[in-house]
Amino acid sequence: MSASYLEATARERILAVLDAGSFEELLPPAQRVVSPHLGQLDAPVSFDDGVIIGEGRLDGQAVMAAAQEGGFMGGAVGEVHGAKLVGLLRRAVVKQAAGVILLLETGGVRLHEANAGLIAVSEVMRAVLETRAAGIPVIVLVGGANGCFGGMGIVARCANTVIMSEEGRLAMSGPEVIETANGVEEFDSRDRALVWRTTGGKHRYLIGDCQQLVSDDTAAFRAAAIAALAQVSAPQLTLAALEAEQEMLRRRIATFGLADDPMDIWAELGVPRPDSVPMLEADAFTAIAQAHRITSPA
Repeated sequence: MSASYLEATARERILAVLDAGSFEELLPPAQRVVSPHLGQLDAPVSFDDGVIIGEGRLDGQAVMAAAQEGGFMGGAVGEVHGAKLVGLLRRAVVKQAAGVILLLETGGVRLHEANAGLIAVSEVMRAVLETRAAGIPVIVLVGGANGCFGGMGIVARCANTVIMSEEGRLAMSGPEVIETANGVEEFDSRDRALVWRTTGGKHRYLIGDCQQLVSDDTAAFRAAAIAALAQVSAPQLTLAALEAEQEMLRRRIATFGLADDPMDIWAELGVPRPDSVPMLEADAFTAIAQAHRITSPA
């Protein structure tokens, strides 16, 4: 099994993150629960519909876990895919699991399934918030090649904790979508350095959208998930917490809304030599960034 989280498959990741031998899959491929829509379009199907769900242990604690397979339709969410995630989150509440670990790699909604996919993502959002409201922490891991975009990007930010690698990306709209809608002058999706500066883990860590940055290593993601599970206590889903979060976002837009490049934001935050940030390893970067990053009040 590859030590690289980026290069691993969804099944390799979930087995590496959870305690060895503890994972029990729910609705495995042998049950052949597939999308009812893709076959009508003569599109290929996957017998797990691109997401693995189940229960296991993380450092001895009983958890629910899911991993999206970026190799199938970019991890896009359809009706069955979303229903599996919702069912897992609801099962976590019923069984009072110690937490839910979501290994997300997705471009967002599966366009082949249109409204069914959109509804599925909205149901996942609701299920995440209901799980948190029941006192069960939801921890998201983002480090796959497809990043975490679209509605699932919103789902990630609904969680208690987001853990990313530099190689992971997190945003609402993907680079190609922004360029298509507003032109290459607004965002050049072919400028890979710009894409990673804007949506990558380092920028998301600095502006408060993710709580921990780790190296591209399955063991590092596992250690961070264990630490996050131990640190999370109350769900903090209160009106005061939501208002504080909105105020933080308002200030962020007021301060950085006119910035042309994420590097300008890093400089404004006081990060020394912002041009060197892309070259820093995760540990060296976080040692510098901790004193300058925006922290989320939620």
